[in-house]
Amino acid sequence: MLRYTLMRLGIFVGCLAAVWGLVYFGVFPRGLGESNGMWIVLLSLVISAPISFVVLRKERDRASVRIVQRVDRMKANLDASRSQEDEADDSARAQGQTS
Repeated sequence: MLRYTLMRLGIFVGCLAAVWGLVYFGVFPRGLGESNGMWIVLLSLVISAPISFVVLRKERDRASVRIVQRVDRMKANLDASRSQEDEADDSARAQGQTS
């Protein structure tokens, strides 16, 4: 998951640099008044989101598989723990009835 996050951040930083350059050279319009920085960041976010969605599809799928495996492993551990508790409870009740 960290790898995906870093790759997504890298795409955003690349878009930020590209948009800043395009605004600096006048290809994209400047923001109104003091909002130029906010304009550049927002435009970079809007551009980087679909790029990340397409380019990082395989990495996102790998991360998803790892998360599903981790959740399945946790569920199996919980089920095993529950069955151990049930066995201990059943044996304690059986000993209580025979006494």
